[in-house]
Amino acid sequence: MTIPDAPDTDSSTVFSQACPSRQALELVASKWALLVIPALAGGPVRNNELMRKIEGISQKMLTQTLKELVRNGLVLRFDRQSVPPHVEYQLSALGESLSETLIPLDNWAERNHQNLKAARERFDASFH
Repeated sequence: MTIPDAPDTDSSTVFSQACPSRQALELVASKWALLVIPALAGGPVRNNELMRKIEGISQKMLTQTLKELVRNGLVLRFDRQSVPPHVEYQLSALGESLSETLIPLDNWAERNHQNLKAARERFDASFH
C-alpha cells in the first residue's frame, strides 16, 4: 500500500472517507478485537478460557467483542445446547486469515514496547 500525496477521491481506497473497508478497519482496530482474534488462533475456546487468557477484559467487553466478531463472520459460535451451558468460539476461515496478520503485530508490540516507552520519556523530558 502506498500513501498518496493528496487526498484520494477514489472510494475504493482506505484513504477515502467513502471507502467501505474503513468499517473493517474500525472493527479490527479495537483493542479487544486485536487480542481476542489471536487468542482464538489455537482452536475452539470457551468464554471463561478467554477471560483468563486476556487479562483485564471485562465480561461485558468480551461478550460485546465476540458478538461483533461473530456478526462480521470472523468468529464462529457453537452452542452445545447442554446443561450447564457450553458455548465455544473459534475463528472462521476469514478470522484465521486476519489472525495471521495480527499475530505479527502482537509480536511487534511485545518486542518494541520498551522502545516506545523510551521515546515517550525523551519527548516528555524535552518539554520540561
